[in-house]
Amino acid sequence: MPSIDISKIQKKKNPLKEKEKAGLVDFLSKDISFGKGKLSDKKKEGFYNELGTLIRSGIDIRSALELTAGSYTQKKDVELFSSVQKQVIAGKSLSETMQAESKFSPYEYYSVKIGEETGKLGEVLGELAKYYKSKISQQRKIIGAITYPLLVLFTSFAAVFFMIKFVVPMFADVFKRFGGKLPYITSLIVSFSDWFDRYIYLMLVVLVAIVILYFINRNKFWFKKGVALLLLRIPIVGEITRKVYLARFANTMRLLTETNTPLLQALELVRQMITFYPVENSLRLAEKDILLGSSLSSALSKYDFYPAKFIQMIKIAEEVNRLEYFFEQLAEQYTEEVEYKTNAISGLLEPLIIIFLGLVVGVILIAMYLPMFQMSSSF
Repeated sequence: MPSIDISKIQKKKNPLKEKEKAGLVDFLSKDISFGKGKLSDKKKEGFYNELGTLIRSGIDIRSALELTAGSYTQKKDVELFSSVQKQVIAGKSLSETMQAESKFSPYEYYSVKIGEETGKLGEVLGELAKYYKSKISQQRKIIGAITYPLLVLFTSFAAVFFMIKFVVPMFADVFKRFGGKLPYITSLIVSFSDWFDRYIYLMLVVLVAIVILYFINRNKFWFKKGVALLLLRIPIVGEITRKVYLARFANTMRLLTETNTPLLQALELVRQMITFYPVENSLRLAEKDILLGSSLSSALSKYDFYPAKFIQMIKIAEEVNRLEYFFEQLAEQYTEEVEYKTNAISGLLEPLIIIFLGLVVGVILIAMYLPMFQMSSSF
């Protein structure tokens, strides 16, 4: 994308006002949003792509918004984009209108503001569309890789649950009628079935309580910090989690540096959007170091979350003044690594889960039929 002169913007007051900080959007929001206050990434990609294409073809912003708004059919989408269109017709800029709506993040309307101020709105909208397309693609590949193993795992647990809850008690009643001493493995399975039947409702209550506590505390700082640190300590999962956020950090910085957003403002926007504690905390402290004269690579090198290779690439980018190019390369590299890891784990988990299910079911069946074989041999 061509270089953008933002000297006019740099002279103005920092547009990140305090009221913006209350309406931050979680960078990890899903492709499909179920909440009323959310606009899915897929719809954002379509909106920016269509609007950017129309503006680059020479259509004015008002007509472009009218054409774009007409392509939506869901009531809440029609209301949102009609509201945006009316406010722009009334004299507001697109960035001001987006800022007034809770569906858009500071990252989005600040990028649009840069495009408006520099006359590159169509290009900026195109970059936003690419950003969301990349984010959606990454999410779908990860979800696609883990969906089948999770389905097999769920089926396995359902099969074991059915056998423990219904099949084992039925056999246990038969054994009681005939009397006699049960084999150790059979006695163990029957005892576990009795224990499971006795405490199943308590386990369900505990599970519901955990889910409720999660939804109550999920936006609290201590909870997000604890979950983030726990995830990073889990083998394999921690490595994948780290690379997912490194890819998204690099991809976000790519767009912001490509539009010549000042470094400190770019870091602040990324920090507000990526609410994963290690990233958020390190960027907050890095901003202070940069204000004191430190480089970005030097500021980030203090934190273990960023690999040495990641820091080295940023350092080289600073030396050759090509931050946007190197951030793009880092984003692609870590995205590919995440896809490779998830596909490899998916391929490994599928046979392991099937083997595990076969072993569990086999042990239960042997435990149930063993007493019957003993009884038949005694006659």
